[in-house]
Amino acid sequence: MGPREVLFLLTSRSFFVYINKKETGFFYFKMAKLNENNLKLAIQKEGRLTDETLSFLQKSGIEFESYKQRLFSVGRNFPLEILFVRDDDIPGYVSSGVADLGILGLNVVYEEKPDVQILLNMGYGFCYLTVGVPKESKFETVYDLKNKTIATSYPKATQEFFDKMEVPIKLIKINGSVELAPTLGVAQAIADLTSTGSTMALNDLRPLTKIYDSQAVLIGNNDSLRTKERKKLIDRLIMRFKGVLAAKNYKYIMMNAPEKILPKLKETVPGLKSPTVAPLAEKGWISVQTVIREDVFWETIEKLKELGASGILVLPIEKIIL
Repeated sequence: MGPREVLFLLTSRSFFVYINKKETGFFYFKMAKLNENNLKLAIQKEGRLTDETLSFLQKSGIEFESYKQRLFSVGRNFPLEILFVRDDDIPGYVSSGVADLGILGLNVVYEEKPDVQILLNMGYGFCYLTVGVPKESKFETVYDLKNKTIATSYPKATQEFFDKMEVPIKLIKINGSVELAPTLGVAQAIADLTSTGSTMALNDLRPLTKIYDSQAVLIGNNDSLRTKERKKLIDRLIMRFKGVLAAKNYKYIMMNAPEKILPKLKETVPGLKSPTVAPLAEKGWISVQTVIREDVFWETIEKLKELGASGILVLPIEKIIL
């Protein structure tokens, strides 16, 4: 047990209570008063999504303090209070109304099935739940796993998948080191989250099939979304989030080009509405400013070069408000 490990956490919309135990064995108690008018956002205290979530909030212009032992933080420039909790607890906080919003992995939503609304894909924390088997095994399809034992930390989603495939299996729930189950003889296969498959490969496993894709998502409490004033605050926050997400998908470019190719340039890079065009000192030449989608960036640049554009300057975009 760590020196300041949280043993109990009690919370409501108006207070946040936690009881810790020090290495000496003594307990101490602390209560924090929350502002009922502020939005409450529950995020993962420590885990694979924590750093990216904190970075995303900061890119969204939210100023707040965060460090490892902090359990809640108040936004200095937005009516928002951030609750740092276990990811498995986020669905309960949001569905019960203790928090208006939560950021967590879609995998947790699939597993817990809370009564909440998924409001936004956050564009990070990408991974997928996959079925893995030993590299040297003869299993080639999920149908080869009939009546076999599957070890997983996601029993509900795994069971639903095999039920849908009409393949009877036996499930063993394991909270950690799922990849070791086949080696230990506990199970013939596993179902686990992976982002690259490297951990599975290191444990002499190979993927058999994908169950679902996952990423970080923003979820919302149903009552909060129906309350006029809270919905306004939620919409304001989501507008900021969407601005950050949109900026990730575009690059801002500036270039010089012969004026005669302007019609073809407009066809190639229409921008969000239309490119910005200004004359240059050199007669017959223009300066063009526009945006290009990240997923077609290099193809578009190649076309621009072929058309005769030169001096192409590419700049990152911090935010786009559509």
